[in-house]
Amino acid sequence: MRGLIAKTLRETRFTIILLVLSLGAMEMLLAYILPMFIGEEYGQWLKVKFIRQFVTVMLGTEVGQSISPRMIAAIAWVHMMVLAIVFSQAIAFCTRVPAGEVDRGTVDCLLALPVSRKKLYLCESLVWLLAGMLTVLIGLAGNAIGGRGAPEEMKMTWRQSLIVITNLYCLYLAVGGITWLVSSLSDRRGRAVGVVLAIVLGSFFLNFISQFWNPAKSLAFLGVLNYYRPLMILRNGAWPVADISTLVGVGGVAWLFGGIIFARRDIRTT
Repeated sequence: MRGLIAKTLRETRFTIILLVLSLGAMEMLLAYILPMFIGEEYGQWLKVKFIRQFVTVMLGTEVGQSISPRMIAAIAWVHMMVLAIVFSQAIAFCTRVPAGEVDRGTVDCLLALPVSRKKLYLCESLVWLLAGMLTVLIGLAGNAIGGRGAPEEMKMTWRQSLIVITNLYCLYLAVGGITWLVSSLSDRRGRAVGVVLAIVLGSFFLNFISQFWNPAKSLAFLGVLNYYRPLMILRNGAWPVADISTLVGVGGVAWLFGGIIFARRDIRTT
């Protein structure tokens, strides 16, 4: 198993490092830029309908007209580029096996190794978990570095930061678990990526439209982004136990079924 983990790290290190550094840089940039848009008049800005709707879409929940400068900092964690990087890490990694190996025609060599499919799946999954953990931690470090010059009222406490990145990591687990399941059912990596992208984009769309169309609110629970709301964390400072449990549950169940299917399916390269 040690050899398998080393093999996985060797094959994925460039992608992992690239996306980890990208998230750190993006968080640093957002944490540095956001305070420039917040002055004493920020409360007046939120009275403008267009700006209030824009912030509502960014944060994924209705902000009303009473939002503190610290809550504006939540934008750094829900920005589309930030979520795109996190999702890319999960999708790029979790479509490697078996879809990517079957697509390249190298799955026979992989399965010829003197290890069971279950051990192979566990080794790949372990690196996936560690890669996601490294990603969110570097994102947190970038946010802290970029926000050093921000006003105190805009800075999140370490407790709030810990809750936010935990929630983000659980979102990563949910998307990754779904990707493992789709990959285990696919013979083409491009097809697996397309299916997961459709699920993620559907969640984005559902999260967006539910802010403005009441009938869509009844379906919002179907999207994974409904369970990732940093603004709510900054408002009440409590752990979103229900949201975290839902994300971990969805990701865990999907990952488990993906492993069962991979261990039992008849894989053909012709």
